[in-house]
Amino acid sequence: MTPSQSVIRVAIIGGRVASPEGIQFAYETGKILAERNVILYTGGGPGIMEAASRGAHEAGGIVVGVLKEDDDSWANEHVRIPIVTGMGDLRNGIIIRSVHGAIAVEGAYGTLSEIAFTLGYEKPLVGFHSWNIPGLLAVERAQDAVDRILELIESAD
Repeated sequence: MTPSQSVIRVAIIGGRVASPEGIQFAYETGKILAERNVILYTGGGPGIMEAASRGAHEAGGIVVGVLKEDDDSWANEHVRIPIVTGMGDLRNGIIIRSVHGAIAVEGAYGTLSEIAFTLGYEKPLVGFHSWNIPGLLAVERAQDAVDRILELIESAD
């Protein structure tokens, strides 16, 4: 099933520790994605994941959290659909395999692994103050991130 035939799924990837700008960007991006009827995937935890989840949840969107733990107690309160893996950071591949594209927000090595999966699977990727890597399109505003990722997903169709 192609994105034009199904609901589009986008991951917001980023770390548990983030700057205030990163948190605000993730919140706004999650909210805009939900307003555009996009299903949001995150790692389900704190930081960037929680901010994006809160934005999407407040806008009435669907939030999927792919959790690294073996129970759902680590999920932030805005995750509507927890997926318990018990796989630690290996769950990063599941997140990226489940979506049509990803938006990286800042991030450390866990985010870098998700970026690598996204590029390796040849999926669209944009980023805000994230890694400087060929294939990752830098954006500065949440609206630009959403517009660009949806354009890239549609053109990949």
